[in-house]
Amino acid sequence: MDKAGNLHVSFGKLSFEGKSIEENAKAVINAVVHSRPATAKGHFIETCTLSSTMSPGIRIDHHEFSASLS
Repeated sequence: MDKAGNLHVSFGKLSFEGKSIEENAKAVINAVVHSRPATAKGHFIETCTLSSTMSPGIRIDHHEFSASLS
């Protein structure tokens, strides 16, 4: 986590299959959502972006991931 509150998590490699990366992404988002403190107000996750090390990010809908885990 950086000083602006951005969480940087590595959850896959180029050698992983697409299904494995998707499962890992779901697990990371689920862990972040479940670690929300009870005193936190408002949106806990505002945006979610997927990118490789040196590429532009692709914005993803984190609601879709967290809903499929429920």
